Amino acid sequence: MNEIKEIKLRKILDSRGNFSVECDVSGNSFFGRCSAPSGASVGKYEAVAYPKGVDDSIEFARAMVIPKLIGVDVTNQKKIDSIIMEADGTDNFSKLGGNTAIAISTACAKASANLQGKQLFEILGNGRDFPLPLSKIIGGGKHAVNSCDIQEFLVVPINAKKLYPALQANVMVHKKVKEKLKERGASLGRDDESGWVAKLKTEEALEILSNVCESVSSELGVKVAVGLDLAASSFFEGGKYVYEVDGRKLDKGEQIDFVLELIKKYKLVFVEDPLEEEDFEGFAEITKKAKCIICGDDLFVTNKKRLEKGVRMKACNALIIKPNQIGTLTQVEETVKYAKQNNYTCIASHRSGETCDEAISHVAVAHGCRMLKTNVIGGERNAKFNELIRIGEKAGWLH
Repeated sequence: MNEIKEIKLRKILDSRGNFSVECDVSGNSFFGRCSAPSGASVGKYEAVAYPKGVDDSIEFARAMVIPKLIGVDVTNQKKIDSIIMEADGTDNFSKLGGNTAIAISTACAKASANLQGKQLFEILGNGRDFPLPLSKIIGGGKHAVNSCDIQEFLVVPINAKKLYPALQANVMVHKKVKEKLKERGASLGRDDESGWVAKLKTEEALEILSNVCESVSSELGVKVAVGLDLAASSFFEGGKYVYEVDGRKLDKGEQIDFVLELIKKYKLVFVEDPLEEEDFEGFAEITKKAKCIICGDDLFVTNKKRLEKGVRMKACNALIIKPNQIGTLTQVEETVKYAKQNNYTCIASHRSGETCDEAISHVAVAHGCRMLKTNVIGGERNAKFNELIRIGEKAGWLH
């Protein structure tokens, strides 16, 4: 009854109009489907998305992975993921591709949940609380053109007790920032993740966002705070952090001082990838001096071995969880477990090239992630929050 009978793979379009992979897993009385996202700001150490393209990854899976999964018990996630990893045989999915791997792994998990009459989060972990919405308001870097140097200017309703007021706060900030930018006569657009795009200096963007957050906080009675994802590796050139719009080139020490100054001045509660992805020592220095969440994305790439180094060096106190960076749900679970053992905060996250798949919402809940990073605008973005709403109907944390 539990045996996998069929696995289908197909190409679909993601939110950027690029092809990605979708997987269907079925048996006599179950079905699961998952589609994989992909990133633009990609960490050097994450699993290769599609080593030789989507078509080649699909063909490799059909020849080398799927035949080994037919007949396997769909409820045995560890065995399924072990087969996927062994079929690829590399430590970064350089044959199958991390995106195809995570699509198959997650589709199997969804099928297992379907068979058991449960929701996905119920079979993935013991977490049951809602993650705070961490949403981009202003975008730049690799996600946009003619924009800010820094990739993401974020907000999070840090003291929200229920999901609806939390989402409302982020939506209000997003809309009010648009009006403020229009008042300035800014030429407006939206980036890959539906953040507003305008050519602003770093502190100009932070001033606008901070003022709007203060206004919304007063109006709703929910404290909305500001965060940043610098994606600093993307503008690290020749040993310097090159801020083209700001007109500055900073060495490591100057970059650390600049980030610490921004944290203090704008009361930032969350800072992601403030330094390039090799600088564990620099991350440790910022973590020691800052009084906020210092989060590693490109630094850790959801990889337990990278996180182990971070723990040894006391680099960061949080990490981003992106399942396609590592390739299977079992590996995600191992990384999260190790993070929690060492008091690291977990932040589940979308990718810049998204699909309407909602699995990341279940990962966030199941593993007790403090935040879910995605936007409140854009169908493929708020699909994640809408899934949280569905989960929250039974959990009782809507309003």
